[in-house]
Amino acid sequence: MKLIKTEDAVGHVLCHDMTQIIPGVIKDAVFRKGHVVTAEDIPVLLSMGKENLYVWEKKEGILHEDEAAEILRDICMGDHMQAGEPKEGKIEIRSEMDGLFKVDTKRLNAVNALGEMMIASRHGNFPVKAGDKLAATRIIPLVIEQEKMEAAKEAAGEKPLFSLLPFTRKKAGLIVTGSEVKKGLVEDSFGPVVKKKLAEYGVSVLWQAYPGDDGETISDTIADFIGQGAELVLCTGGMSVDPDDKTPGAIRRTKARIVSYGAPVLPGAMFLLAYYETGKEQIPVMGLPGCVMYAGRTIFDLVLPRVLAGEILEKEDLSTYGEGGLCLGCEVCTFPNCGFGK
Repeated sequence: MKLIKTEDAVGHVLCHDMTQIIPGVIKDAVFRKGHVVTAEDIPVLLSMGKENLYVWEKKEGILHEDEAAEILRDICMGDHMQAGEPKEGKIEIRSEMDGLFKVDTKRLNAVNALGEMMIASRHGNFPVKAGDKLAATRIIPLVIEQEKMEAAKEAAGEKPLFSLLPFTRKKAGLIVTGSEVKKGLVEDSFGPVVKKKLAEYGVSVLWQAYPGDDGETISDTIADFIGQGAELVLCTGGMSVDPDDKTPGAIRRTKARIVSYGAPVLPGAMFLLAYYETGKEQIPVMGLPGCVMYAGRTIFDLVLPRVLAGEILEKEDLSTYGEGGLCLGCEVCTFPNCGFGK
């Protein structure tokens, strides 16, 4: 780049967008990068306060901000994503489908630590819908050395920093425990809540049972649902340590692999996650504590999308929810656009 007086700019190529800002009226580029300045442009540029202009002097090894932004875009984008056109060194990336958004945090941090460039994204491990904004990239200076962008590619590695996982588990079995529900003394209030949350991801409850509080019956029902093709089994209630709460023991009795009984999340500390191995795959089995029935958002809302996307979660995954795992119970819930689970 070189700096010249605006009056002397006729015939020169602008090296960046020239943005005009009139509060409440316009904030957009009047002249785009690459525009060849004409005599008619001079009064307009001066009215924008541009008494001097940077014009492009292409040099080997130096990239314009938009060229460099395209490199950041390429190291970010996985499948099922689309990007906007570069504008003032910035590119936005959006989702093309409903799915679980994944972020490689370590590699993202490595790129952002290089300086003179940035990638900002939404939190990973949360669901997104088609059209949602996922991330944006920007080059800080107007031009940047090509070797710095090569360093960014090296720090990012061969795989995209972001990915989208489709929700693949669509068939669920629901076991509503409690003798009072089985006998019809109390109306089932738990099942409708769970069904509503599943419906948000297109999951259908194809099997439902009311086994009461008999542990063996609960165990047999879990195995029966999986044998019929259930891709997810949910057991509601009976999750505390009281002697008459039989759900955790019933899940263990199926020989399912217990990942964790308990999670550092409130509401939802008594949550249980297990996997029933069929030989072909691992079917998630969850024990849902009573808070899922009455609290707006719980551990179930954090784990469900990840499980439906086919992730096999381990105890370490649940342990990371401690920081951010306290729902504040806001009067107006904005989840997932809040700190819960982050």
